[in-house]
Amino acid sequence: MPSPLARLVNRWWNRLIGAIYEGSLSEQEAEYESGSTGRDYIWNTVGTSIWGMVFPLLTIVCTQLVGAEQAGMFSMAFVAGTLLMILSNFGVRTFQVSDIDEAISFSSYQLNRWLTSLLALLVGIAYCMLRGYDAAMFTLSMGIYVYKIVDGMADVYEGRLQQADKLYLAGMSQALRSVAVVAVFSVMLFITRSLPVACVATGVVAVLSLVFMTFPLSLLETEKSGPWRMREVGGLFRQCFPLFSTLFLFNLIESCPKFAMESMMGYDAQLYFSALFFPAQAILLAVGFVYKPQLLRLANIWSNPRRRRRFDLIMLAVLAVVVVLTLAVIAFMGWIGIGIVSFMYGIDFTKYRMLAFLMVAAGGLTAAIDFLYQIITVLRHQDLATKPYLISFGAVIVLSIVLVRIFGLLGAVLSYLLVMALLLVLLTLQYVRIRGIISRTTGDPFARGPHYK
Repeated sequence: MPSPLARLVNRWWNRLIGAIYEGSLSEQEAEYESGSTGRDYIWNTVGTSIWGMVFPLLTIVCTQLVGAEQAGMFSMAFVAGTLLMILSNFGVRTFQVSDIDEAISFSSYQLNRWLTSLLALLVGIAYCMLRGYDAAMFTLSMGIYVYKIVDGMADVYEGRLQQADKLYLAGMSQALRSVAVVAVFSVMLFITRSLPVACVATGVVAVLSLVFMTFPLSLLETEKSGPWRMREVGGLFRQCFPLFSTLFLFNLIESCPKFAMESMMGYDAQLYFSALFFPAQAILLAVGFVYKPQLLRLANIWSNPRRRRRFDLIMLAVLAVVVVLTLAVIAFMGWIGIGIVSFMYGIDFTKYRMLAFLMVAAGGLTAAIDFLYQIITVLRHQDLATKPYLISFGAVIVLSIVLVRIFGLLGAVLSYLLVMALLLVLLTLQYVRIRGIISRTTGDPFARGPHYK
């Protein structure tokens, strides 16, 4: 008798083949319910958690199987791959899911994402060539780049499921893709002890998950989209460029200390920085669990002027959660966290205890910045967030080069902490300014926000 998993796979395969045979995925009848808030929270948490754990898990696997130096090389490729994923996303997800009246067709969202993903792939190839990577580093980098660009591609289809109030299906898609990536990478690296081979296998399995799961699921479980329009595709590039530029700058700001280390230190330093960063990343993920499923509802609350006070209270509550989580993670790291990290990586991190505390504090600032940025996006004033990011980017370039050269790994952590503090202050001041701006309505749906028809 087939196992439950085998039955589920067979059922999905039969449904997919049947839809293809009938000539259309989007005209099939949906089978899964919408509006399941509890299920949305659970599966969004599961999907985001597993997705967020891919980098640390694969880094641990690399360290244990091929050593700290190659784990650092993998870490560097993943950092660049994450920037390419952001280029693929182009800052559209929050705009898409808060488009509650679907003023823009999903076909236009799709075409926009295909174009940005192609651009991301070309940029990845060009970056490897400019860096002068050897064959091994080029191969492992391209495998990771393809995987992260697929993450960016899948995001538009998972966003479509969230638009249809089926966020739990998006969470399932994200979770299954992430589990497949971790499993295939680990098995291939264990068998071959070749990091390039494992990375290429990771890219392949990510593409397969997109083609056979995420893409068809989004079409089968949502209403058929209208045709794409070049005006809408171009409008998405124009409207979401401020979102993309700030997100890209933010992640570039986060990555600058690592790029500085690549130029001045060995690849093993990349591993130490990444391992210290993972507890801080947990704060960002946990806060995302709280507010990201509510972005659609926050857009609705903001659209009603009489409910603005409730909007402000939700903001204060989320920021309070950030503070509490940051203090809790610092306490945990001081108790048994350092020992756990040392055990997982097989490296003694005791001497980096103070660096771990500084990194967690920076992680709390990062979570607050991410939330504040999302709020500014919901208010449709994301263009005003660009200036703080540009100022912070200029600051981190100087800080990273100077502090890494003087203090090494400590300098990288300090530069990250200081620039996050600067960015949070600048973004808060900009948010205060935005709240003082009187909203103007025009005939352009891109300028007006999704709650207008």
